[in-house]
Amino acid sequence: MFSTTILLAAAIAFLPYLAAAFFGNATTAFIQRLPLALRLCAPALLCLPYLLVSLDAHTFNWGWLALYALMPQAIAILLWQASRVDTTQRGNWRDYLVVAFLGLAIDLHWFTGAWPVQLAFLNKILLVNAGIYSILLMRRLDGVGFDLRVRLRDLGIGLREFAVYAPIAIALGLVLGFLHPHAPADWLHQLPIATAFTFFTIAVPEELYFRGWVQNLFERRIGRNWALAVTAILFGLAHFNKGATVFNWKYVLLATLAGIYYGRAWRSQRRVAASAITHTAIDVIWSIWFK
Repeated sequence: MFSTTILLAAAIAFLPYLAAAFFGNATTAFIQRLPLALRLCAPALLCLPYLLVSLDAHTFNWGWLALYALMPQAIAILLWQASRVDTTQRGNWRDYLVVAFLGLAIDLHWFTGAWPVQLAFLNKILLVNAGIYSILLMRRLDGVGFDLRVRLRDLGIGLREFAVYAPIAIALGLVLGFLHPHAPADWLHQLPIATAFTFFTIAVPEELYFRGWVQNLFERRIGRNWALAVTAILFGLAHFNKGATVFNWKYVLLATLAGIYYGRAWRSQRRVAASAITHTAIDVIWSIWFK
């Protein structure tokens, strides 16, 4: 069981994420009413989960605290500047710099050493929060579709893309020897927990990043179809080091193909919820029956 301090840290970490996901308009309006100086300084509060966890685990480090306080502020300042110089939102070098930094920091686990192993996922949530605050609330990038108030249309689109991709993934995965089917006796108990955990900590953050931010920005420069293809390739390459000590080309191939269908789901209505449903369904089936 986690201590009360750890539970409080997790609640604080998820608060900005869930506020933006379920109360986006109200959250944006609240932030916009704050003086500019306060808006630019507010992201420093993202250091609080690290502070609580490190004190509870007796691993506190001033360097990590400074990183989690100052890095989100630097990102907010950069994207506030981008909003001033790129009012048509074609995409500014600051946008691409921030998105690249966040993606590499998460995928290469740059800062996970600050956390106990079982709480390393909070690092991802805090980096996603830094992106949410800066890209959605300071930059106010349009067309992201970060709204987790799931609609029937989201469910229909998400399950449609899942139904098309799943047979391809299963057949190809079995041929490549990447998938290993099994039937756990307790799968019915695993299913709801695995679905909720995957949706909120894996699928939504990754879909927000790759589709809502990366594919969205690329569409402005290279068009819908090229943006879909390039983002899918980047999504695939982000899985090069997953489950292996060398370049995992099988995972990269399957993830690249998955990225096409996730991207199709997102761009159908430009909603992260739709692609996150496809993503969650694929990941849950893989983790329970094929991993």
